[in-house]
Amino acid sequence: MGPAHPRSRRASDTLGVNVFLTRYVNVFLGGGIAGLGGAYLVLSSVARFDELMTAGKGYIGLAAMIFGKWNPVGALASSLMFGFADSLQTRLAILAVPIPSQFLLMAPYLLTMIVLAGVVGTSRGPAASGQPYEKE
Repeated sequence: MGPAHPRSRRASDTLGVNVFLTRYVNVFLGGGIAGLGGAYLVLSSVARFDELMTAGKGYIGLAAMIFGKWNPVGALASSLMFGFADSLQTRLAILAVPIPSQFLLMAPYLLTMIVLAGVVGTSRGPAASGQPYEKE
């Protein structure tokens, strides 16, 4: 539907796009994808359910969206970068590098904090995020 700007929502509405339906469909799709991700984590990746099993990965996902400047391509690129940091700490642990395991486990989170510290103030979220649409 384009950028989430109040004028673009009105323009979409005047062109015949059902703004309410579009928002609800996107919320349901997002919830379904999140549910599939949770099911994969429990059933395939870890194969058990534990408290705190995501280990803060949701915050890294939010950081990827912010660092990607709320653009799907930017979010994909930043997700690949954070995924590389997560994979790197696993590979370095397997290779038995002389770095304490606690520091290796901190790598993705440190990268997240460093990246977000550099992005502070330059990234803006969608203008209509969290605002209800009122038809005129």
